Amino acid sequence: MFLSTLMPVKMAQKIIYSSLKKVGVENISLEDAHRRVLSEELISQLNSPPFERSAMDGYAIRAEDTFGFSETNPAKLRIIDSIGAGQVSNQVVKNGEAVKISTGAPIPGGANSVVMEEYTFSQEDLLEVEMTLKPGENISSMGEDFKEGEIILSEGKLLRPQDLAIIASAGYNRVNVFKKPKIAVVTTGNELVMPRPDIHGAEIINSNHYTFKAMVESAMAIPSVVHCFDSHKLVEDEFKKLLETHDALISTGGTAISKGDVVVDVTEKIGKVLIHGIALRPGKPFGFGIIQEKPIFMLSGYPVAAIVQADVFVRNYLHKMQGIENEPQIIHKIAMKKIPSSLGRTDYIRAETDGSMVRPLKIKGSGMIRSMVESNSYIVIEENLEGIDEGEECNVILYDSLRV
Repeated sequence: MFLSTLMPVKMAQKIIYSSLKKVGVENISLEDAHRRVLSEELISQLNSPPFERSAMDGYAIRAEDTFGFSETNPAKLRIIDSIGAGQVSNQVVKNGEAVKISTGAPIPGGANSVVMEEYTFSQEDLLEVEMTLKPGENISSMGEDFKEGEIILSEGKLLRPQDLAIIASAGYNRVNVFKKPKIAVVTTGNELVMPRPDIHGAEIINSNHYTFKAMVESAMAIPSVVHCFDSHKLVEDEFKKLLETHDALISTGGTAISKGDVVVDVTEKIGKVLIHGIALRPGKPFGFGIIQEKPIFMLSGYPVAAIVQADVFVRNYLHKMQGIENEPQIIHKIAMKKIPSSLGRTDYIRAETDGSMVRPLKIKGSGMIRSMVESNSYIVIEENLEGIDEGEECNVILYDSLRV
């Protein structure tokens, strides 16, 4: 199939996201839940803390026993028990009594405050308290952090170490999360070879093998990477086989805006091509289709163009498949140089952002991998602009903001 009209970037994104289907759900151990995505709202099964506890080392007392007393006129109490973390006192604190207590230990009955050890003097079972306390002082109340039945995390939460802490404290050792999407990556091209120091003739190192394995992994999905020669039958057979066990497919190469390109032709034969050709630089030869109700992203064979296409169309799709909302964040910087552009095309200019300024890199063509290495951001020039003047504010997307 050959579509001669280049599609605007935003229209293409709308078409692509309209086909989005989230992956299924699995129940996993909390041990394995770091950087997984919750598939449901999580409600606490416990109060945290589950009892009134001491916020520090000291003595559990009745605050009323310290009213009117000070460093020069300390209150005098009798120590009746001692408890550490993980222990419980069976004593009930009465007027004039105290229980030595460790941080985190349950407050004994009758006590309503804890005096820090630094403000006391003790000898055998006698205690002097050199300050006045208020009821509740240095006590963490039951459910102070969160209560049983309270929502602690929402669906779509990407779990961080602190999130695992609250899940565990809420009484869970397993959670329901979205499965990681399985993504097939097919690099096409008769000229491609794996890295080695001695290449011959028209051979080209297949850097896309490593680039897109890493890109899929950075989007928290599971890649399977294969290489295929430019044969309609081989590509068709590979696509059919991979789509039986994968949730989506990414190909590189064979998408030029011309007739007879193998990947586009195969997709049209066994599925449907919805997009072929985007008003994007670099990355015009981008295609998108559906085979067996699964998305097919057809990227350029040129590494930089393919990376830009992936950042614009693929990466966030893989996030959304597993319930992650991470829209690219546009920030505003001052351009250090004039940047030409053409109306009707969206430009993603590789750039180096430093403080409030952004410097576009001097670039020759869409195959210059080094430009991706030396840059840290894109300057985005929308299709309704004829470039950016030096000193003018422009839209910038930091590479780091694209990842979760």
